[in-house]
Amino acid sequence: MPRTAPRLLLGALAAILLIAACSGASGLSGAPSTGGGTATPGGLFAWQPAQESAPANTVWLCRPGMANDPCAGDLTATAIEANGSTRLEPTAPAKDPPIDCFYVYPTVSLQKGTNANLKIDAEERAIAVAQAAQFSQVCNVYAPMYPQLTKAAIAKPASIDLMSAINAYEGVWKAFNDYMAHYNHGRGIVFIGHSQGAFMLTMLLKAEVDSEPATRRLLVSALLMGGNVTVPIGKTVGGDFANIPACSSTTQVECVVAYSSFDKTPPSNSLFGRVDSPLDPFADNSSGSLQVLCVNPASPAGGSAALDPYLPTNGISSLLGASAAKSVSAKTPFVTFPGEFTAECKTSGGATWLQVDRATGSIDHRPGLSKVGSAQWGLHVVDVNLALGNLVDLVRSEAAAFKPPATNP
Repeated sequence: MPRTAPRLLLGALAAILLIAACSGASGLSGAPSTGGGTATPGGLFAWQPAQESAPANTVWLCRPGMANDPCAGDLTATAIEANGSTRLEPTAPAKDPPIDCFYVYPTVSLQKGTNANLKIDAEERAIAVAQAAQFSQVCNVYAPMYPQLTKAAIAKPASIDLMSAINAYEGVWKAFNDYMAHYNHGRGIVFIGHSQGAFMLTMLLKAEVDSEPATRRLLVSALLMGGNVTVPIGKTVGGDFANIPACSSTTQVECVVAYSSFDKTPPSNSLFGRVDSPLDPFADNSSGSLQVLCVNPASPAGGSAALDPYLPTNGISSLLGASAAKSVSAKTPFVTFPGEFTAECKTSGGATWLQVDRATGSIDHRPGLSKVGSAQWGLHVVDVNLALGNLVDLVRSEAAAFKPPATNP
């Protein structure tokens, strides 16, 4: 892997300045840290870490062998059917999975500073359980803490400068280099990110994977939800990534799954699913040649398929609303609603999105989606959880198909 850092587009950083996932927890105290770099003409930023050769000192939220690892707990779920009947799905992390997952969490920090510090608190642990823990069935989950842009900062965009965005990305970049130097050992990698995490990983993949054949051979897949990954219209590769195509089957590797979910056609001012999103005011689509990528995690080859949602029992109210929590009775860490939703990628009016529909009729009293978010946000807050079972199954299939570089012909 090259030890030089990427040249970052200001437009990509502008997206990070504004992106936020709507999950909450208790706050932390902290102050932003600083970095160094020089601006260059044309809106580019030439960035070099201040101490590239120094130890990374990564604070790991999740890492194999850690005590109290939120990504390695009980994964048992209660499956709730449309008629109200329930059954248990006992599940536990794999003892020796063949691949790794590198997870970057969305905007959750309630600290008052612009950049979060690296103290692990309730909000990071909760989102790791909600989004990443189920993947421990199929991979070793590595999740670094990073100085993300906090919810307080994003609520006041004027408080965020370019160095704050660089500082957030630098934390992810250093953690990945630490992972590669000390933990990877030639194992396949699945990158998993949502919202701010997806934007961070898109930049990381551009710099460290897409343009580097040796590292790209370790790529099992990249799961980038709610991050507006782009491709040329009607194409599966190009746009954000020159060499990493969209996944089109459950056994394809070195590919990307990306989508933003909605239950209605995204409005003209939608934050997701549109190349001209307000999240990225500096994006250049003047040629009109780009679209946001959508790969259905339930059916990468296309068409409609049933979603396999998994939600943390203790987090249902924050994900689906207070009324949803009242309608669910379960003592397991997770709940799932088999057959309740279907999904299909759609394109219309300049938007591309994962259309989610409720498949069941009026007899189904399980939580719906009407209170999840505004039309502008769509189903962003549950992008991952609505298809979490599908995503885990997809990684399981990809892991079986993946051949480490040493065994490739």
